[in-house]
Amino acid sequence: MHIEEGVVTGAKIALGYATAAGAGAYTLKLCADALRQSGAAALAGRAALSTALVFCFFEVLPHYPVGVSEVHFILGSTLFLLFGPAAAALGLAAGLLAQGLLLAPFDLPQYGMNMTTLLVPLFALQALARRIIAPGTAYVDLEYRQALALSVAYQGGVVAWVAFWAIYGQGFAAGNIAAVTSFGAAYMLVVVLEPLVDLAVLAGAKALRGLERSGLVTPRLYNAA
Repeated sequence: MHIEEGVVTGAKIALGYATAAGAGAYTLKLCADALRQSGAAALAGRAALSTALVFCFFEVLPHYPVGVSEVHFILGSTLFLLFGPAAAALGLAAGLLAQGLLLAPFDLPQYGMNMTTLLVPLFALQALARRIIAPGTAYVDLEYRQALALSVAYQGGVVAWVAFWAIYGQGFAAGNIAAVTSFGAAYMLVVVLEPLVDLAVLAGAKALRGLERSGLVTPRLYNAA
């Protein structure tokens, strides 16, 4: 889902930092909520696990260039269900930054755009979760249709933001639109797998009830709101 070097250039890059600042501010609000709920140690542990997983998603899981970007298995809904919105957001931002600093410094100028592309769909997923998951339902008890809806919301948001940045940077030329379309079609294939991954992870968590007291997963994983 990276915005590749050269897609957005010059002064236009500044918009990415502006949108990332907004996403960062909302992340701080989520962190304040999580601190009140679980404390600093629990949030730090979940954020560290989320960061490590995001880095692995980028570097270990299959990824391949298509159209204007690369297709990655960034399992945003999985991170959300396991760690909650604050730790998931911190993990996405930190994992992306670690990849840039350690392995892909040429991606750093695009960091603001890429951070926005990962975080804003997560916030949309959070809003959708409030609507489709009843207050009396723990995440380990989700149904397939709910997992699918969360996955579609996240991955669809990623595709929409990549399309925005590509058109913002390169305009509506036929070649650019074709590249955006091919990327979007390929990326939405992740939706086929992600709900199954979510349900498998949730089933594993349900079998490991000891995690409930570890502080390493969101309290909502086991406890109804």
